[in-house]
Amino acid sequence: MSRLLRRTPAESPLTDDRRRILAKAAARPDAEIDFSDVPPLTEEFWAKAVRNPFYRSEKQLLTVRLDTDIALWLRQQGKGYQTRLNDLLREAMQADLAKRG
Repeated sequence: MSRLLRRTPAESPLTDDRRRILAKAAARPDAEIDFSDVPPLTEEFWAKAVRNPFYRSEKQLLTVRLDTDIALWLRQQGKGYQTRLNDLLREAMQADLAKRG
């Protein structure tokens, strides 16, 4: 049975050798980078793009006052009403941002 090993950046500090490699790469001009094996990102690509399913945004604990009927409606749909509320607010936010520009 194999064991999964996870390391944080603090547990794996940059060595002098790694710093030299990174500094050398950062000093190279963009014109020297070979992008020939990178396919172009077309409108079709972006139309099919989905948000990273492993992405977990940072949450902020808030107290929100909702009308009783709204709270009941959210809770009647079952477990996860806070996530549904967040999704509804996100849709409204994205629609507003798209409308603005």
